[in-house]
Amino acid sequence: MTPEPGETAAASSTADDKFDDEHYPAYTMGRAAAMLGTTPGFLRSLDGTGLIEPQRSAGGHRRYSRHQLRLATRLRELVDQGTPLDAACRIVTLEDQLDEARGRNTEQSPG
Repeated sequence: MTPEPGETAAASSTADDKFDDEHYPAYTMGRAAAMLGTTPGFLRSLDGTGLIEPQRSAGGHRRYSRHQLRLATRLRELVDQGTPLDAACRIVTLEDQLDEARGRNTEQSPG
């Protein structure tokens, strides 16, 4: 990618890496809650579950990645269907592990 005027090639590739990285904590709590259609309180309640541990900015504010938001979305669906939070966390954890294992198997299979 060609750097913008005044930008170095290294800075450009770093920005591209962040946009492509689903684990980069790009979203503030307010933005994440708005995207999920939930409240910041719901996201805060997930801190104690161990399922989603947002990174913190230098000022101590929670920052979420796209991957974390996908997990939170699935968790919200399960809770809205009446699944207790602890059970929903376990289900989402197992689903996420299964997706990761499938991804590894796809990468390793001869093709």
